[in-house]
Amino acid sequence: MSGELTPVEHPRFLVLGAGSRGTTYAEHLARHPEQGEVVAVAEPDPYRRAAFAQRHDLPADQVFASWQDALAAPRLADAVTVTTQDSDHVGPALAAAARGYHILLEKPIAPTEAETRHLVESVQAAGVLLAVCHVLRYTPHTLALRALLDSGAVGEVMSIEHLEPVGWWHAAHSFVRGNWRNEAESSPMLLAKSCHDLDWLLAVAGRPCERIASFGSLSHFTRAHQPDGAADRCLDCPTHIESACPYSARRIYLGALEQGATDWPVSVITPDVSRDGVLRALADGPYGRCVYACDNDVVDHQVVSMEFQGGLTASFTMTAFSTMRGRNTRIFGTHGEISTDSRVITLDDFRTGERRVIDTAVDADDGAAGGHGGGDGGLVTAFTAALRAGDPSLVPSTAEESLRSHLMVFAAERARRTGQIQAVPQR
Repeated sequence: MSGELTPVEHPRFLVLGAGSRGTTYAEHLARHPEQGEVVAVAEPDPYRRAAFAQRHDLPADQVFASWQDALAAPRLADAVTVTTQDSDHVGPALAAAARGYHILLEKPIAPTEAETRHLVESVQAAGVLLAVCHVLRYTPHTLALRALLDSGAVGEVMSIEHLEPVGWWHAAHSFVRGNWRNEAESSPMLLAKSCHDLDWLLAVAGRPCERIASFGSLSHFTRAHQPDGAADRCLDCPTHIESACPYSARRIYLGALEQGATDWPVSVITPDVSRDGVLRALADGPYGRCVYACDNDVVDHQVVSMEFQGGLTASFTMTAFSTMRGRNTRIFGTHGEISTDSRVITLDDFRTGERRVIDTAVDADDGAAGGHGGGDGGLVTAFTAALRAGDPSLVPSTAEESLRSHLMVFAAERARRTGQIQAVPQR
């Protein structure tokens, strides 16, 4: 939205979905109470619901088993976080907007283009603030990079290469065994995981994307690649096969536990993060399945080629087959070149021959997986600042910007499925 909001002196939040993302944003508020506070929660899982309520000292009448019940109650807060599963963003967001709640909406906005457009238009008509959780825009790394580009450090940007190395075990956890493995239950990989990246490229390019092409498939995590003699569950697999498999659930989850990890990803598979609890979860839960014997259908590698206004070109690669690390980017300009690993920015100046190195590392204490390099905390800080000041401009991931980057994703998926270059709608 544009214009002004009625300032909210101390924003109160209703968290709709107390999974990893909802918990992360709530934890930031708990550590920074001057920004706002969590006053209510809706979560269908009884363990997560109880743990969240205890952590934030919520009274029983402000703890709900469903978002429907929470939004049917007398208004509880100033804003909601919609941090439900991907396929269940539209209903709670529309209902919250109708009740006058400001909305912090986890990406993606919706599974389809029609639903995405409808949600954005409806929220804008309701006159509430909508911020989509494109957390990569809010990292110190991105802010420093944008400042360099805006200063003309590399002259005119001509092309960009961007890599998202998902990580072999992260891909197995989330996109083969986990909640985002199947398009019908969630969304395509590019939307579920990499709408972050296309949105980031839109922000870095600073201009609209006009044409797009894409290639990718599910190539490896299929029954055809299951080793001869392997079982459909890792705990049942012959030792000589399981011990040599990089995707062994035993290795991934017990290994994480042995290294002291009792939160993500271990806490995702079971609330009992003891060794016995993890083994029980692997014996009969979805995360103990062989990666070659799951019901996954999302791509395991994909390339997207983009042409932005003015002829700037960009390429994006998503791959499951990598170590898990920060994104890698190279930016080529008329006067210089930049390379980054999501933390260290290296600038080579063609005019002076000098190399400049900028370390943007932060103490990432804002949630799961390192808080996206400070982006999780940066997002909540910006959203709450906008509410307190009554100034929507303090949130860079506006509804309009997020709609543009989602339209890039939907066009890229059409290109991948049809094998044809697609024009990107501008609205």
